[in-house]
Amino acid sequence: MVMQNQMRERQMAMQVAWSREFLKYYGTFFALATVGLTVGAIKRRKPFLLAPIVPLGFIMAYQVDSAYGTLIYRVRGEAESIMTSDHDRLDLPHGTPTFESIEKARRARSSLASFLEK
Repeated sequence: MVMQNQMRERQMAMQVAWSREFLKYYGTFFALATVGLTVGAIKRRKPFLLAPIVPLGFIMAYQVDSAYGTLIYRVRGEAESIMTSDHDRLDLPHGTPTFESIEKARRARSSLASFLEK
């Protein structure tokens, strides 16, 4: 259990680190695109050139929230809520595997392998 928890923590740390690294590149792109679109809109007097900034801004806000904000805490809270109130959504098809079902699958696989060898 301790090892499994450490692996989970490492995966979460990698996910946050990846978000922060991606934010650096996306932030640079967003800044350059915003400046370029703003200058183009002013020079050409076409305000519709500013329209792409809106969806790019939403993506930027999501990335900032993911890298440095409280997104991970809100997702964890929602997951805990699902586990307590909507637990039936988490049920596996055919229920939880039992020792008998695992053994049955193992025997079927080993008999198939021996059949294929012949």
